Amino acid sequence: MNRARCDDLDYIQFLIAAQAVFSNTEAARCDPRVGVERPAHDAYTRLLRRQPPDSLALWAEVQGCIALHEGLLVLDDSTLDKPYARAMELVTTHWSGKHKAVVQGINLVSLVWTAGDARYPCDFRLYDKAHDGLSKNDHFRQMVACAHERGLQPELVAFDSWYASLDNLKMIRSHGWVWLTQLKRNRLVNPDGSGNRPLAETLIGRTGSVVHLKGYGWIQVFKVAVPHGGIEFWATNDLSMCLASLADYVARLWHIEEYHRSLKQFCGVERAQHRSAVAQRNHIGFALRAFLRLEYYRLQSGVSSFEAKARIVREAIRAYLAQPLYSLPSTA
Repeated sequence: MNRARCDDLDYIQFLIAAQAVFSNTEAARCDPRVGVERPAHDAYTRLLRRQPPDSLALWAEVQGCIALHEGLLVLDDSTLDKPYARAMELVTTHWSGKHKAVVQGINLVSLVWTAGDARYPCDFRLYDKAHDGLSKNDHFRQMVACAHERGLQPELVAFDSWYASLDNLKMIRSHGWVWLTQLKRNRLVNPDGSGNRPLAETLIGRTGSVVHLKGYGWIQVFKVAVPHGGIEFWATNDLSMCLASLADYVARLWHIEEYHRSLKQFCGVERAQHRSAVAQRNHIGFALRAFLRLEYYRLQSGVSSFEAKARIVREAIRAYLAQPLYSLPSTA
């Protein structure tokens, strides 16, 4: 068997350095090796097809960066925009929080560990129910079970109302973990033994109230006013949580939005145009591992991912300016 001309680290470092084009052809053009050692674009194509379609490589790298018994686990999904995709596997229509509309793309479900200023992805899944039969909630439970098997003991697990099904809440409780989520206003609760009623019709105290969630048990609910006149119902199985603690947790959950933005802006996660599901899945996995490296560098150096990418460009510009290639003939 012929030796592979490129490996996963070659592709990951290319994703970190690339600015606009994230194709296999561009990866081959940028490879610094010369002669017969320089891989052709087909070598990168084969790389994306031969990697195992799982997140084990991501976990192998991230586990050295996190503390198993600290931090929050945040589960969230994001749509990788593919507005011009034609005959591309994994691409379907999804609701996009960024666009506030239904868009065409790939739905990435991430499990992110965050503590302090750090945000490290630990696991991921791609929503592809038409082929694997798995719902987003199935992916949720798979990742929670995997996190438990790996020995994670988070301060709490946070997720949005889409994942707040009774099965999910009970699973997290079975691990002895605290959960924090938003509940939809029509969820049925019993505040005083007088019968179930929608959350929106329930009197919630200024500092929160303990109520009985139908089908689950006792929970703590907070009614929070948000800008533009909206109301959010935050809930947890930690009956001793206070309003100040809730505010602190909600502020820390903003890291998941920063993770999504950085992954898309700096790692090219939604820029590849591979048609096959295997190639797209592996490109996304490599992009997550590229993000790990930028995030680790950011935390160690204090240099933002934006500045880290900009420095690569500056070095290339300096090298060019030292020996410029393009000039006009002398008129002297």
